[in-house]
Amino acid sequence: MNSIHASIITIGDELLIGQVIDTNSAYIAQALNSIGVAVKNRIAVGDSKDAIVTALETAAKQSNIIIMTGGLGPTADDITKPLLNEYFGGKLIVHQPTLDHITDIFVNKHKRPMIERNRKQAEVPDVCEVLFNETGTAPGMLFKKDNVYYFSLPGVPHEMRFLTDKHVVPTIQQHFSTKPIIHRTLLTAGLGESFLAEKIADFENALPADIKLAYLPNFGMVRLRLTATGIDENQLKINIDEQFAKLILAVGEYLVTDKDENMEVVVGRLLKEKHQTVSTAESCTGGYIGHLLSKHGGSSQFYTGGIISYDNRIKTEFLDVSDDILHTVGAVSQEAVEQMAKSVREKMNTDYAVSVSGIMGPSGQTDEKPLGMVWIGVANKEKVVSKVFYLRFDRLRNIEVTANQAINLLRLLIINKI
Repeated sequence: MNSIHASIITIGDELLIGQVIDTNSAYIAQALNSIGVAVKNRIAVGDSKDAIVTALETAAKQSNIIIMTGGLGPTADDITKPLLNEYFGGKLIVHQPTLDHITDIFVNKHKRPMIERNRKQAEVPDVCEVLFNETGTAPGMLFKKDNVYYFSLPGVPHEMRFLTDKHVVPTIQQHFSTKPIIHRTLLTAGLGESFLAEKIADFENALPADIKLAYLPNFGMVRLRLTATGIDENQLKINIDEQFAKLILAVGEYLVTDKDENMEVVVGRLLKEKHQTVSTAESCTGGYIGHLLSKHGGSSQFYTGGIISYDNRIKTEFLDVSDDILHTVGAVSQEAVEQMAKSVREKMNTDYAVSVSGIMGPSGQTDEKPLGMVWIGVANKEKVVSKVFYLRFDRLRNIEVTANQAINLLRLLIINKI
């Protein structure tokens, strides 16, 4: 096997029945890709010995690196560690640094007794290299067999991320010679994927063979990612920077940011640079816009708070939406969201405001107001601007798209594009 390939195996019945969404594979794949390791396949298996063994044997025929997550906890369904112990012909021994760490967590930090079930988490096969887990109680493990590296990591996402960054990536870089892979990503808004592809067709057709373009639509926005692969990393950087500059020119007015970042990060940075603030008045999104604006560190510098006016009484009593508006054009209307934006900005004394009201589904529609109809308003001290959107997704997706479109409308107001 001349090239370097990896397989990712996620273990747990909860993954197969959809009870838990597998975010671990995405994180691991991104980490591997960043150091030039191609992911050959991703396999999800249940808590079954036969299924795990079959997955291991399949992956070993295709990959030099196998990364497993899950099944390392203290309960009966956590079968990965004893299975790997048997698979690699080892015997379980106590790893004293891990036992000391677990004891410190339970006895000293949480003032709880150290039971035998938790002690057993410090047991590891004597044929593995222990990957010390500072963030939890289950250690990671590294096995080597027939020039294949097998990493076993806990399924708890923050523990998996820590071990991937602290142990897995450095170990791979130490033992494998990888070809560089370089990505450059930008975010666009205001033009659908097919129309955007048409707009930049000449650019895409002229790309050199070692640089690929990917379209990544989400939340009503489209990310464009250039990927360069090769031998000479310095030349790759020169080549991709040259093409990325051309891509920025090609997307023109639809460019939001030339970084791989979300819309709320862009808006937060704009507001902080201007030393300005924003407040929110949300109906159909139920606080999701406020969540996005406040989810990153430093958001208190620009986001003051919001009013979740789900019930019309709240719109009337706290946001001054008149009974006349509600009885004539209704809560899902231009008049309602403009009044909501104006009132919340004034009451919270902010430079900007965002408001939304819509029909997220799966019910509530009328002949005049279909499912997915959303009014969004933004305001500053000089004006109020509103726009209607007609979305076509399920309830949760409609909420997510609405929130991102609202933040983008705010961005356009901040940069004087509306």
